[in-house]
Amino acid sequence: MPFAVTHVLLTIILVDIYRDYFAKHKKYFSLHTIFIAGFAGLLPDIDIPLNWFLNLIGVELIHRTITHTLLFGLIFLIPAFILWHYKKHKTAIYFFVTCFGILLHIFLDYSFISDGGIGIMLLYPFSNAAYGLNLLQNVSYNFFAAIDAIILLAWLWHEEIKHKISDFI
Repeated sequence: MPFAVTHVLLTIILVDIYRDYFAKHKKYFSLHTIFIAGFAGLLPDIDIPLNWFLNLIGVELIHRTITHTLLFGLIFLIPAFILWHYKKHKTAIYFFVTCFGILLHIFLDYSFISDGGIGIMLLYPFSNAAYGLNLLQNVSYNFFAAIDAIILLAWLWHEEIKHKISDFI
């Protein structure tokens, strides 16, 4: 099961790589945009702290239900396309990267779910069917911690090569 750090880092890295190598309009991909993408990569897990507060009033929000649906991720495309149509490109990009971050989070949880192998309810509330590939299901949590470290070091290496971040130290 990917840790929170994995969700944030992979989203940041993929959006940053897109900005560096593929984006035609780099001005729309500021560091602020990259931060929003990283935050969005963690957004589906907002159901965890929400559940803490809801439990105080006797309501339970089940993890990996509404915030881990395709609808939750795709809902951000509506304002993105509306804003893009009205030439509010920079703000539209915020919604596009938010959608990307959420969908990447859902994809990672779908691929590597391991909490009892329950899976995620991609179509909740329309269906309670849980899906998950359970890849790497027999590895320890230490494995995912090591993956976080490798991802972080690889990204820092990329940033040093591409942007010379050591010049800012």
